[in-house]
Amino acid sequence: MVEGQVGGRTASNEDPLRCAVLLSGSGTGMEALVRTQQGQNLLHQTTVVISNKADAAGVGRAQSLGLPTVVIEHQPVGESLSREEHEQKILDTLLEYDVELVVLSGYMRLLSPSFLSKWGRHVVNIHPSLLPHFPGAHAHRDVLAAKVSITGCTVHLVDDGMDTGAIIAQHSVPVLKKDDEQRLSERVKVEEHRLYPTVLTWIAEGRVHHEGSTVSVDGLEGLQPS
Repeated sequence: MVEGQVGGRTASNEDPLRCAVLLSGSGTGMEALVRTQQGQNLLHQTTVVISNKADAAGVGRAQSLGLPTVVIEHQPVGESLSREEHEQKILDTLLEYDVELVVLSGYMRLLSPSFLSKWGRHVVNIHPSLLPHFPGAHAHRDVLAAKVSITGCTVHLVDDGMDTGAIIAQHSVPVLKKDDEQRLSERVKVEEHRLYPTVLTWIAEGRVHHEGSTVSVDGLEGLQPS
């Protein structure tokens, strides 16, 4: 393991970086990522999908892709799990599947400082805006309300704040006059589905480093994709 290296090691085609995707909803981002991984033989592969909601559409999508799929509800029927107990079940699953990188894709719970102290620079997320602008669950609504002309998507490391972790890369998307939340969401998703596997490849190549509050990517010379 290299100090400061996101993901912890440099992967190979013979030994790709083992990822867990955490989701709460439709799973369209997870499906796009996994189909790209499977179709292009990338340096990272999804070994398990974890959902905190049994009725999330992403559960069925993951199963249809032939992926091991684990439901870990934070309020299962007949139980009342604390945040720590719920996250411990997730940690146990990550250990069971020998996961190296946690990939959030529409996961609608904040991870605790305790969880992140164990996983540190091994958790990434994609958010549908150009952070630090428009964090939170209603980014597209907020973008349209602000009447800005440019939005996009951001891949960032995860900390215990709401979309506040160090930014790795961003893609921009113009906001069009005809856009409503649905139209804008669909156009941003196109860029999300391109950006996420690209950034995971950088991580698997050992090119992404985290020091303090900043991230650097070897070979980009400080430039982000646009």
